[in-house]
Amino acid sequence: MSWTKWKRGPLAALAVCVLLPFGAAACADGEAHGGTVSSSPVGKVLDETDTTGRNLREVPTKNAPRVGMEVTPDPAGGWDVRLTFRHFRCSAPGARPAAVPGRGFARLFVDGRGIARLHGPAYHVAAGVVPRGTHGVTARLYADDGTVWAVHGKPVESTADITVSDAEADAPDPSAGAASPAGGG
Repeated sequence: MSWTKWKRGPLAALAVCVLLPFGAAACADGEAHGGTVSSSPVGKVLDETDTTGRNLREVPTKNAPRVGMEVTPDPAGGWDVRLTFRHFRCSAPGARPAAVPGRGFARLFVDGRGIARLHGPAYHVAAGVVPRGTHGVTARLYADDGTVWAVHGKPVESTADITVSDAEADAPDPSAGAASPAGGG
């Protein structure tokens, strides 16, 4: 038996023993293998999904996360979005992918198209993102494991309509206002 064969076998076995625990940990975050969600003591993961295909995480109405939204025109162009939270705090980017009561992030949508993942209450939508016409802007709350916070089978979200006219293709309509929370509000 050559020296190379003797070294190769034990080294390969050692590499498998070292890497195996890391592979198992990577699969435990709920994002691997088709986006399955790991079990969690927080609420109940439903079979129903939101418009992006993420499972809803049902929580009781009492102390459920809530979001409100105000969209105002920015004098320099575009729109300023301000979120208000109740029983919810944004996690830092890169937080552990697990459901923690009242924690997570918000996703911002324009007409159902995702435009931003928010880890704070404020966001600026550039003028070119919203074309001429009336559009729905929605903020939806997610747990850090990617599930959607839900109450009574509906996502915790808030929607506001904004209108951009011909003359204001790059400047927003000042008639935009506050939205009331939905799905838990």
